[in-house]
Amino acid sequence: MDRQQEFVLRTIEERDVRFVRLWFTDVVGSMKSVALAPAEVEGAFEEGLGFDGSSIEGLSRIYESDMLLQPDPSTFQILPWRGEVEPTSRMFCDILTPDGLPAAADPRHVLKRQLAVASEMGFTCYTHPEIEFYLLRSAELGPDGYPVPVDRGGYFDHVTGGVAQDFRRTAVTMLEAVGISVEFSHHENGPGQNEIDLRYADALQTADNVMTFRTVIKEVAIQQGIYATFMPKPFSDEPGSGMHTHFSLFEGDTNAFFEAGREFQLSDTARQFIAGILHHAPEFTAVTNQFVNSYKRLWGGGEAPSHRSWGHNNRSALVRVPLYKPGKGQSARVEYRGIDSATNPYLAYACLLGAGLKGIQEGYELEPQAEEDVWGLSSAERRASGHDPLPGSLHDAIRAMEESELVAEILGEQVFTSFLRNKRDEWEAYRQNVSPFELRRYLGIL
Repeated sequence: MDRQQEFVLRTIEERDVRFVRLWFTDVVGSMKSVALAPAEVEGAFEEGLGFDGSSIEGLSRIYESDMLLQPDPSTFQILPWRGEVEPTSRMFCDILTPDGLPAAADPRHVLKRQLAVASEMGFTCYTHPEIEFYLLRSAELGPDGYPVPVDRGGYFDHVTGGVAQDFRRTAVTMLEAVGISVEFSHHENGPGQNEIDLRYADALQTADNVMTFRTVIKEVAIQQGIYATFMPKPFSDEPGSGMHTHFSLFEGDTNAFFEAGREFQLSDTARQFIAGILHHAPEFTAVTNQFVNSYKRLWGGGEAPSHRSWGHNNRSALVRVPLYKPGKGQSARVEYRGIDSATNPYLAYACLLGAGLKGIQEGYELEPQAEEDVWGLSSAERRASGHDPLPGSLHDAIRAMEESELVAEILGEQVFTSFLRNKRDEWEAYRQNVSPFELRRYLGIL
């Protein structure tokens, strides 16, 4: 037994932890959990905990349903919202086959596998997400058939005595209590919309943090009698919720994206990484924007970038190279702005990292940067500038992903197949649904 496992067992005993929740995700990133008695934790470390994988979306087929949950002791945390009465903790799990091998369908393993590729190339990947979400009065729709936000605030508004301000203070305190460092938080553009930015961490820890973040936000909302949603576009006329993520690659202690004296201080490695992401973006958009509603955000106005482009501090570009202080080469990074906050972070980060590494491996050449406002260009001007569109719907994104050898390689056959099957089912259900828009528009005139 290693030291981390010993620390977990000792903490469970000293803190009188009554329940240990084992967390993992299905193929679309929905959180799953099972509560383990403290006396069973040591056995779970040694042998894993058996469960029926065929009952979890995308994990296994019915004839190979037996799977094992292997707790990762480095992710052990006491859950502060459970209080001091009957303390509860959690650990994220890796999913194993009965013979102890990593399960090909485990989203966490998909990211681990891609990080191993980066490591073989000499890189460590760090990520820093900016997560947006809406706070609503409840999950119920208002009399007009639309969600009801908790306020009418806008970007950086200081809403005195507002629900959102108290909410963010409580949420940030709770996030830090479970070991997630927060950089800053603020009100976003939409009514009731908020953003909390997490401090950078390695990509696997970031993905774990995103899953914990969603749980914390939901729990705090319940405690305060409101409802939090990560739905990409809950309002037709308001901004969607993104999860802009900053990426950097390090070689040891050196930022591989920084090269003094180059344009924007960007190294060839950084340029090839950006080129890889831009080249393959349409192929992995079904992963970073996985729901029908995601395309209302991408193509429904607001600040979501919907065309392939990059720019230095250009917020209309799909990939932005942020400004940073002179001499701060360690902070050189690139920001992918297309991803939304409802994605499966393990699969999304695996695809983005894999596309960037492909650009480095193949020496992709970076196209000229977009100096103009990409949103303000006409379709003809965007075509002339080479700013090709991302898929316009989940159906288009599925088609692009189906033809992608790279995404199939990154995800592995089982995740690739299961994810596409899930998305095809969603599209078929959406395509057959008669919406309120159609009834309002056509019923009285046709």
